[in-house]
Amino acid sequence: MLERLENKEPPRVRLANTPTRGHWLRYGEQLGTKIWVKRDDHTGSELSGNKVRKLEYLMAEALQQQATHVITCGGEQSNHARATAMAATQLGLKSVLVLRTENPEQPPATTGNILLDRLAGAEIRWISRPAWRDRNRLMAEEAERVRSAGGKPYIIPEGGSNALGSWGYLRAARELVEDLAGIAAPENPVTIVYACGSGGTGAGLVLGCKLLGLSALGIRVAGINVCDDRPYFVDAIGKICGDFEERWQLDARVTPGDIDIVDGHVGLGYAKSRPEELATIRDVCRSDGIVLDPVYTGKAFHGLVTELKKDPKRFGAAVAFIHTGGMFGLFANPETIGGVL
Repeated sequence: MLERLENKEPPRVRLANTPTRGHWLRYGEQLGTKIWVKRDDHTGSELSGNKVRKLEYLMAEALQQQATHVITCGGEQSNHARATAMAATQLGLKSVLVLRTENPEQPPATTGNILLDRLAGAEIRWISRPAWRDRNRLMAEEAERVRSAGGKPYIIPEGGSNALGSWGYLRAARELVEDLAGIAAPENPVTIVYACGSGGTGAGLVLGCKLLGLSALGIRVAGINVCDDRPYFVDAIGKICGDFEERWQLDARVTPGDIDIVDGHVGLGYAKSRPEELATIRDVCRSDGIVLDPVYTGKAFHGLVTELKKDPKRFGAAVAFIHTGGMFGLFANPETIGGVL
């Protein structure tokens, strides 16, 4: 199967510093559980986090199509939008970001990821939360505007989450097989846990689990959703996996039963933090010197902690948590995390 994967793998442009390292957390000791963390927050600096793995394939296709502009969307502090803007600049392309905010007439301050978007020269179109449901149409409008001006646009979906982008975490699954050698075994099962926000990372890991036979090695995959709910992500990840199979014919045969989403930890909603979630971010940093973000990794890790406090063996003999980045989100509203310091 590995040879078939290599033969089918689409072109990619090197953007990420991979493979990323991993290590054990002292924080797990107080929970009675072993927690190993894969440092995908170290995939780069401006291009840090999980989005870069997906962009390696998406930007390669943009270059193949001789695009002049890349267009994508996200929340106002979107890590994906920032990574896309930075990747575009590094590759000599321009970027257009369709970003959701409370009041487009009064855009948010230039902090955190927005500051980096601006530094990279991204053009930002602010839209309201109700308009978000029409984001694909709005990106198509931006693409037409670029074409009318003589450019050639390439649209990247929310989070880079489509069949092509899923190759990023299918490739990461191959790293994880090596990472977890000597840790995971059928009699010593390990669960890879990730923050689920748009489905692309999950799709890649689920595909990797199926195509690389991770279950036979004692490795399973579970996502903790930071928005929406379990049915939404089972459907979204299933569709990405279906599109992947239709395009590359690798016989993955992903079913809804292969998609494990641990629901119930969205809290106040997407990008909205509770004091207990922020306290977990603080405690992990003070224990291990690792910075989680309030939107994705912090919320997902707090969900993981909540589950482990109820049952230390909930995820098997150990947990492999993927730190998918997002540090810049902390700098958008420093007074929020400041409340628990």
